Amino acid sequence: MSQLGASSWPAEWSDPSRERAEKPRQQGLTMVIDKGLGLHAFEDVLNVSAAYMDVYKLAFGTSVLYPTSLLQRKIALARMHRVQIMPGGTFFEVAYMSDAVESYIATIKSLGFTAIEISDGSLPVNKQRRWQAIGLAKAAGLVVYTEFGKKTAGFTADLSSLLQTLEEDLAAGADYVIVEARESGNVGIFQANGEPDRAFLRDAHIAAGANGSRLIWEAPRKEQQVALLETLGLHVNLGNIATGDVLSVETLRRGLRGDTAPWMFEERGKATCESR
Repeated sequence: MSQLGASSWPAEWSDPSRERAEKPRQQGLTMVIDKGLGLHAFEDVLNVSAAYMDVYKLAFGTSVLYPTSLLQRKIALARMHRVQIMPGGTFFEVAYMSDAVESYIATIKSLGFTAIEISDGSLPVNKQRRWQAIGLAKAAGLVVYTEFGKKTAGFTADLSSLLQTLEEDLAAGADYVIVEARESGNVGIFQANGEPDRAFLRDAHIAAGANGSRLIWEAPRKEQQVALLETLGLHVNLGNIATGDVLSVETLRRGLRGDTAPWMFEERGKATCESR
């Protein structure tokens, strides 16, 4: 398996930020979205990018459309490369509406999934039942990612609601809370044109305190990823990253791309001067 430190390049070249940690990481997570890659394409992605991916999501309800044998092979490959893998949150919501949450959790566990997304972005989920589902998933040994926000066009994130969801879901046993932006990146903290609300990001980061590292911000577009890294730092957790963009995001995190290298070196220079 590829490892972050297994490089023939000098460390100061491969990671100018000097901050990137190897897996398993607790922060600086990259969550990848897969809308239907075939097995060979998936294997190629893992061979190139596994060291830089932490969580892999089979988007929406696509998991049920795979032939079972192919699905299990994808899951096995992810596990072999130490990448968490889970179905999309919409699939959980469908199971909830069918009153089959326990069966759903048991099924994805038996297939080999290592994580679950619990959300209410498209369909209504009772809050008490949401917390119960979190507990059941944790008891089954799954890593639990919940989601805050709606997929409805025009949805804007509210700070107090986000902080309440974060506190309640973590108390119920969730590991991380994802902030909805859709795969198009036009809801939540983003305007219809994709522009982020940086003031909201700063306020949320301050108000969340230590729990801020448990938030994952969906940011499918490069300019959104840059804005989050600039505003919240190189250790911010990013979600809904396309399979072909994993290396691109990693270069942004490390200061190996023009969008982040100038300010990263500027900030590092300031820190050096202040320490003298």
